[in-house]
Order: sequence, then structure tokens, then C-alpha cells
Amino acid sequence: MKLKDLTYRYGKMRFWEMLPGILAWSTFLLALLFSVFKPYWAIIFIIIFDLYWLFRVIYFIIFLFVSWRAYRRTIKINWQAKLENLPRAQRIHHLIFLPTYQEDYEIVKTTFTAIKNSAFPNDRIFIVLGGEERDETNFRRIADRMQSEFAGTFKKIMICQHPKDLADEIPGKGSNLNWSGHRAAEILSREYPEIADEDLVVSSFDVDTIAHAQYYSYLTYLYCTVERPERCSYQPVALFSNNIWTAPALVRIAAFGTTFWLMGELSRPERLWTFSSHSMPWKMLKDVDFWQKNIVSEDSRIFMQAFVEYSGDYRVIPMYLPVSMDTVTGRNFWEYVVALYKQQRRWAWGVEHLPIMVEAFNRDQNMPARLKRKYIFNHIEGMFTWATAPILIFVLGWLPLRLAYESQALVQAAPFTLQALMQLAMAGVFVSGFLAMTLLPPRPAQVKKWTWLVMVLQWALLPITFIVFGAIPAIDAQTRLMIGKYLGFNVTKKTRQP
Repeated sequence: MKLKDLTYRYGKMRFWEMLPGILAWSTFLLALLFSVFKPYWAIIFIIIFDLYWLFRVIYFIIFLFVSWRAYRRTIKINWQAKLENLPRAQRIHHLIFLPTYQEDYEIVKTTFTAIKNSAFPNDRIFIVLGGEERDETNFRRIADRMQSEFAGTFKKIMICQHPKDLADEIPGKGSNLNWSGHRAAEILSREYPEIADEDLVVSSFDVDTIAHAQYYSYLTYLYCTVERPERCSYQPVALFSNNIWTAPALVRIAAFGTTFWLMGELSRPERLWTFSSHSMPWKMLKDVDFWQKNIVSEDSRIFMQAFVEYSGDYRVIPMYLPVSMDTVTGRNFWEYVVALYKQQRRWAWGVEHLPIMVEAFNRDQNMPARLKRKYIFNHIEGMFTWATAPILIFVLGWLPLRLAYESQALVQAAPFTLQALMQLAMAGVFVSGFLAMTLLPPRPAQVKKWTWLVMVLQWALLPITFIVFGAIPAIDAQTRLMIGKYLGFNVTKKTRQP
């Protein structure tokens, strides 16, 4: 069964579309009501919730540190040398999709150059540069230059221009990839029939993605050594550090927050979905008929497409090597803030997966019930926590203390209890700050040396970032889905400062 064959469309399963938003807003409403009418009960709940959050922080730090250690070990290994003892590795080819829309020439050239300089042989790498008819003049200019400047470098550079206004599509990365995937399949079957589907590994990258020099070698090693590699996607560490030194502090905190969330998930592959730039088998893509073209969150949806296609017999393999992308950009601070908010809201729009998961799981009689329950619960719990936890901890958690009678012993002790819990939980801030320093790229010459101090002090902004660029975009996304105001794809503009 393919997800695209289901009858679900926006607006059909209104209960499941509304559920995440209802849970979030009900929580806020109950917190306010109990703070006013039953502040004593509210204080007990907040203390329990903060204690639960403390344990989650400790839990997160442990898994984050495990991933960081694995990352530090993995980047020191010459993975290309390890391929010499794997006969199948000599047959593996890589197909790299680079969808682009209104990007500058320098962005695209830098990505092509990074692929060229990778350790893996260029003559076994295909590149698919996918542009948009809406950006035809700019795209054709860049595509022609890439074909000219990198002629003979790779196995083949495929240029695919996605037509505008096709039926049943949402303009965006998913529809671009869907079109490019079908065109690439036609070219491969016509010009390279000797390459088996099982010997082709796909990487779906944002066009600003700079993969580690050993990335394709490490990916090949995993593909040749893991059990049933055609039933796995491969998730690297996503760093948003190409321009991290010139981004505002709030943007840097949000960027590292996303990286650390993903690193924590890499240590728990049993609950891992694909995110942003990642890799997958070509055979799987053909089996699911490529990316869906009418959704926003194609990077995570492609995992669910495969998961449903194989009745739960599909997983994500952690890759402890980095791919580095740009943070959001802007001409001034306000444009940075708006762009960051829209990016976080787009990621939070992954809440749209819930209704189609429910429909697909209901129809699939072969998928184990425990997997269905686990994935639905994890999705709801993750979205709920994303939207509510920062508000409950940093805002609503202190409201009942203002409204309760101070003569009660619990009320008198509560501020000190909450403060102690928060101080313990802030250990996560110090760990994050330390690990962030180890993940920074070299400081550009034009950046002042004292910026190192800012990189340390900026972590004091973490509570603000949690709320403004964490909870609020998630609430926004869930509310839009709840009321039927569906979100379209918002392109993150990529520019580089000289």
C-alpha cells in the first residue's frame, strides 16, 4: 500500500487534524483555570511537571552525549579506505538530488565543489539539479554554468525543471523532488540500464548542504554492511553552521537546538524519523513512487511512506557524520527573526502526518499493532511537548504562585522548589554550550575574536528561544491544522555574506 493511494486529503479526517491543537489549547486553558480557582492543585501539577521535565533533560543529556562521542569517533575514520575490503562497494553509485529555487550561483557552486572534493569517486556520482519554472531565467543560468564548469567531473549532471501549476501539487520541495525523481528514473533506465536499483543510493539535500568529505564513503560502508540496507534510510548529523558566525545569537541558539534534538534522537533509532538532508535507497523511492507532491514536510513524510509501504519493516540508520547547511538569513535583525519563525513553523507542520498515519495504519492488517500504537503515541506526545512544555515551565508555571494564599506551606516552599528544579535542569544549557563550541566551524577572518565570548554568553537566551522559536511556532502550526487553515511551503532564503 502506498500513502499516495489513500483517500486522505486536508480536511477529511478533521478529528485527527484537530486533536493536537485541542490537546495543546486545553492544557493552557486548564492551567489558567486551575491557577485561578485551584492554585494549590496547579502548584502540585507544576512541581510534578517540572520534576518530569528534569528527568527528561537528564535523559536527553545522556543520549546527546552518547551521540556526540560517536560523532567524534566517526569523523576520525577514513571510511573510503574501509571500502577496499567490501567487494559490493565497488558497484555502489550515488544519486544526489539538489532542489533549488531562487538560490544564488555561489550557493550552488559551493555545494557542487564539496561533492567534487569528497573522498568517494566522482565517476560513480550522479547529480540531479532540480529547478522551478517559476524561477526559469535564474535557474537556467545557474544550470548552464554548472554543466560547463563541472563537465566531465561526475557520472552525469541531470537538469530537471519542474513545471508550475501542475494538478494536485503544493509548490515546494516535495513536488520538485517528485518531478525530478521521475525524470531521473527515465534517464537512468534509458542510459544506464547496467546499474541495478539495489546498487544506487539517493541523497536528498537542500541545495546549500555541504556534506563531510567522507560522507558518501561512510554511507556506502553502511549500505554494504547493515542488515537489509534497502529497508533503511540513513540520517546524518544536521549542522546549520555554514554561516553560523555571522548569524544573530537567537538564530544560532535555534540552529544548535535543532542539531542537539536530532543528535539525541540518533541514539534512539527505534523512534527516529528522517529529517532535512538525508539518504535512502533508490529501490525504496521507486517502490513508493517517489516523494509526495502535495505536502509540506517531505523530508519526514518519505520515511512514513516507506514505513507504510513495507508494513513497518523499515527503519532509520544513524549516521554520525555531519552535513552542514545555512541558518536562515536576512538583511536586518527583523528579517532574521521572521525567517527563523517561518522555518520553525514549517518544521512544526510535521504535525500534518498524524491523520494519514491513522488512516494508513487502520488499513494495514500486516503491520504489528504495537508499532502502530508506538508511532501514533510518539508523534502526538512529541508535538504536544514541543508546543506546551516551554510555556508551562517558563510562563504558566509561575502563575498559581501569584494567586495562591501565601500562608499555605506548599505555596511558601514552591518558589524555592521550582527554582531548584530549574537550576538542575539548566545543566542542559551548560552541556549544550560546551558541545556547541566543539561543533563550530573555523572562525572566519572577518569575524572578531571576541565573538567567541558571545558564543558562550548567548546560551542565556535559551528560555526565550524555547518559547519564541519553539513553542509558539508549534502552537501556530497545530492551531492552523485544527481550524483548517492549512500551511503552504515557505522557502528558506539562502544567501552568503562575503
